[in-house]
Amino acid sequence: MPEISRFYGIVVAMFYNDHEPPHFHARYGGHKAIVSIDRLQVLHGWLPDRARSLLMEWARLHQEELGEDWRRARAQQPLKPIDPLE
Repeated sequence: MPEISRFYGIVVAMFYNDHEPPHFHARYGGHKAIVSIDRLQVLHGWLPDRARSLLMEWARLHQEELGEDWRRARAQQPLKPIDPLE
């Protein structure tokens, strides 16, 4: 699973040829979540409140880039790193 960003202990990644809807994966400690790109909501899994809040703030700032990486992954192209939350 290619990592596209990392910040505050949160690792964001995307799979090639993953299922619809467009989404990304996030890990924080032993927790995992799948988040939709279009609606920015957790589809599966769970993250602690603070980590989820930071992740959603980051995703709102980079929603267009996440969509582009999703399209790149579907086309088997290299994913572009996305700046971390600062």
